Amino acid sequence: MSPRPKKIRHCQGNFCGRAFKPTGTPLSKLERIELCRDELEALRLCDRDDLTQEEAGQFMGVSRGTIQRILATARKKVATALSEGQALVFVDDEEKEMEDIAT
Repeated sequence: MSPRPKKIRHCQGNFCGRAFKPTGTPLSKLERIELCRDELEALRLCDRDDLTQEEAGQFMGVSRGTIQRILATARKKVATALSEGQALVFVDDEEKEMEDIAT
């Protein structure tokens, strides 16, 4: 039995560049952490725009529980990147799915 298909998540925010990294070190020499579009959108809505998880879930078209899980993974990725000097590489979910299908 295969898992349920991933529900479409409505995201308005765009990536500003392809990565966010420490200055002075080339991206090729840094460990990378992938941050997906829905993770960035959840951070933007809840942490920057101060929406509740319920409001963010309605905005993105998913449940509050899904937003909570997305936020937990996104916050862990950001905290790891900042504390360990790693690069956050922005990944579009659709591009990632196409890469997964190709491999």
